[in-house]
Amino acid sequence: MISITGSRLDWLFDQFRNKKIIVLGDLMMDRYVWGTVNRISPEAPVPIVEVTKEFTRLGGAANVANNLFSLGATPIPIGIIGNDVEGNQFIDLMKGFHFVTDFILKDESRATTVKTRIIANDQHVVRADRETRSPISSELMKKVIAAIENNLSQADAIIIQDYNKGLLTKELIAAVTDLARQDQKIITVDPKFDNFFEFKFVTLFKPNRKETEAALGIRIDSLESIIAACRSLISRLSCQAVLITLGDQGMCFLDSNGEFAQIPTKARSVHDVSGAGDTVISTLTLALTTGIEMKEAITLANYAAGVVCGEVGVVPIEPSKLRETILHFN
Repeated sequence: MISITGSRLDWLFDQFRNKKIIVLGDLMMDRYVWGTVNRISPEAPVPIVEVTKEFTRLGGAANVANNLFSLGATPIPIGIIGNDVEGNQFIDLMKGFHFVTDFILKDESRATTVKTRIIANDQHVVRADRETRSPISSELMKKVIAAIENNLSQADAIIIQDYNKGLLTKELIAAVTDLARQDQKIITVDPKFDNFFEFKFVTLFKPNRKETEAALGIRIDSLESIIAACRSLISRLSCQAVLITLGDQGMCFLDSNGEFAQIPTKARSVHDVSGAGDTVISTLTLALTTGIEMKEAITLANYAAGVVCGEVGVVPIEPSKLRETILHFN
């Protein structure tokens, strides 16, 4: 791990304010129902949650945008929502942060993705998802590509955030990565299983352990298996670097030059890992746009993930908490 001083953090945070990042991915809303459990239902052996509060937050690729915004950058979200009540609520949430919503397209055939988490006595009890997973139409795909073309010249990087909800088809991935490479933009990817091997020639590919095991058909349970998995991904994807997140075991990194690093987690306590991957890809990509080395960017992202894991629910990283945590460990 690289040591990051307070003055270095000040410089980085100052640099972040000038950056614009395209966020292409599955946009979602996260709903939270909080309450307490004091009895079991007489109708079925399940707890009765007495609701004390409810609220809604940005989720999925929108949470990536929110992390970028919280760090001082300007996100340019591009994606699809449904033409429904939830879609209108989502747009209102985005406008509340003064995000650009011109490139968020509505699809009559799909529902806006909403994840509802019920939390009782500070424990995540159950999650209910409302979503459509069918691929977008060719007409919508052309509009998404046009949105990328309209914004690419002003962007410092592009984050592709795939949750397998239908936006990122093979054709769209190929078109977008080709456009970004032609403009020599930083491209970082947080993949899911369906399109795992479609993200070729990107700057950094960031799967988690479970996704990597499923895609490669292996078990990652040792240092040797981690290194082998990283090498396999770099070979198959021709990417510049791979970062595999390992939950409470931290992360591992390998670049195309063969430089490997294993990074332990910096979480003081783990209450909820929801959204930690979004924080990693946001912080890492934003850091790379400043021109710093990959290892320092990963170090910063690892600290950021540790901070949000100490919170309950999906929350963006706050610079003040990130600074406090880094200086505490240093």
